[in-house]
Amino acid sequence: MKLSIIVPIYNEHSTIGQVLDRLAAVPLDKEILVVDDGSTDGSRALLEERAARGGPPGAELRVFFHERNRGKGAAIRTALAHVAGEAVIIQDADLEYDPREIPLLLEPILQGTTGIVYGSRFLGSTRGMKWNHRLANRILTLATNLLYGSRLTDEATGYKLFRADLLASMRLTCERFEFCPEVTATALKRGQRIIEVPLASYEARHLDKKIAWYDGVAALWVLIRERLRP
Repeated sequence: MKLSIIVPIYNEHSTIGQVLDRLAAVPLDKEILVVDDGSTDGSRALLEERAARGGPPGAELRVFFHERNRGKGAAIRTALAHVAGEAVIIQDADLEYDPREIPLLLEPILQGTTGIVYGSRFLGSTRGMKWNHRLANRILTLATNLLYGSRLTDEATGYKLFRADLLASMRLTCERFEFCPEVTATALKRGQRIIEVPLASYEARHLDKKIAWYDGVAALWVLIRERLRP
């Protein structure tokens, strides 16, 4: 099974090279689709140079550019239009999530157990996570479970893996970080089973964190909105 790895990036010049190298080392048939969402820190030039070299050894690399910052959800949806794999995972570019865990997330899909797998920090490691981020994650997960009758432990995880045809069938419109609750709500409303796999190597990063308090409010609103939508 070929895996499409979507990497939305905004001002991650210091880490994107390491992320690409770590993704290339994952022993899977894969493609890497990077969407630079209007970076202003030199990330674009670095990606242009990496793409011109043909990407890291061991992986097909395709790079797309937004001329202005539009948000994580918009970057993901740009990449989705170019996916060639049978499965899709989202990989943040800040080194919080370790690509070596990707094969563990892919396993339930290879076995045909489910079409959606989430990597759970709360079943594994929450190392370095601040109390306010922990609380916000708990609130969003609790709201998801109450609204949709699910039993998730980490709705807001950055590691979400989907069967490609299932993800392509969803009508997704969110532009920013509320993409995560939107895709979760859409899947659960359809009766899809989401399996969680523990993440043992997660480690929170706090420098230049791009998620603000209003992103949490927007995420909660999306969960409620999707529950009420026919």
